Amino acid sequence: MDKIGIEEMIRSLGRLRAEDMYLNDFFLTWDKSDDEIQATYKVAEILRALRQNNISTNVFDSGLAISLFRDNSTRTRFSYASAANMLGLEIQDLDEGKSQIAHGETVRETANMISFMADVIGIRDDMYIGKGHTYMQEVSQSVYQGYLDGVLEQRPSLVNLQCDIDHPTQSMADMAHIINHFGGVENLKGKKIAMTWAYSPSYGKPLSVPQGIVGLMSRFGMDVSLAHPEGYNIMPEVEQVAATNSERSGGSFNRVNSMEEAFQDADIVYPKSWAPFSVMEERTKLVEQGDDAGLKALEQRGLENNKKYMDWECTEDLMKKTREGNALYMHCLPADITGVSCERGEVEASVFDRYRVPLYKEASYKPYIIAAMIFMSKFKNPSDKLLQLLQSGNNRIL
Repeated sequence: MDKIGIEEMIRSLGRLRAEDMYLNDFFLTWDKSDDEIQATYKVAEILRALRQNNISTNVFDSGLAISLFRDNSTRTRFSYASAANMLGLEIQDLDEGKSQIAHGETVRETANMISFMADVIGIRDDMYIGKGHTYMQEVSQSVYQGYLDGVLEQRPSLVNLQCDIDHPTQSMADMAHIINHFGGVENLKGKKIAMTWAYSPSYGKPLSVPQGIVGLMSRFGMDVSLAHPEGYNIMPEVEQVAATNSERSGGSFNRVNSMEEAFQDADIVYPKSWAPFSVMEERTKLVEQGDDAGLKALEQRGLENNKKYMDWECTEDLMKKTREGNALYMHCLPADITGVSCERGEVEASVFDRYRVPLYKEASYKPYIIAAMIFMSKFKNPSDKLLQLLQSGNNRIL
């Protein structure tokens, strides 16, 4: 995109109603309006285009972006760091094991103590049902109160880097990939996406990726098919979100019990393992009780139950059932690849290898999505600020 194209996109951004994102958090995609979702995509595309044209997107000359990862991460951790750096913020990771949190410091105290010069806090807390989203809200409320009390000079905004309910930076990056793959959001209506469970030789994978996918893709008039073995349900309230979105957007949402049915004539397939909602609920209770023996027993039961469905694998034969045998294969990565990372897994090696470059491109959108979420929360008139960046034309590489 050249500078004229960038300016046209900035003008179109200015026509969207997204002012409520200013000084606000990004928790769940379904809490945002259609204009706010569209504005986030436009800001992400504009930031990407500015960078490609060697125009600096540095809008802070100081400030911290705090990161708190309560679960392992590669792509999201580095995407968050890249987004913060792109805007001029310095990353500071909060290691709970090296902080006073280990000595019983309260959430309110910690949130305020880390936020004196923080503009954004990114949190991943996805492992326990009823915990992650609740914790993020408590942090948000704590820093807001600190701002009102005059403790903090600014109110840090919070970005959900994955919780127990949603993974908005992943689903938004996935949708950016889909939009670009199909040549525009206007081409998505009627496209079928199969969000399917797939076998993994591991236990306890979060529900937030499949929930994020059905909760977001259903807003675009797509036909969303959720497939999983009996008992591997996601949260019922998220299914209701998907059903409501589909009805409003003119798409459809249905749940089926086989990969074959989901893959039939699909334009996009997203085979990904997750733990059953009931298992994740039980796991949370056992953690609260400190029942290590119970946790080990639950893990064994989970692994044994997974083995019943080892045929839930994205194979070449299944891919042939998709529309013209040429569906877009997607995954949040890392995938469990049969014969590569495990003996049996989510996807055949030949399928994964064929889509390796598109998968890497899919992941490449996440830094820009996160940067857009931060940008929208920090500038009341984001289009004015972006136009200023474009017109100043400061080189990123001197």
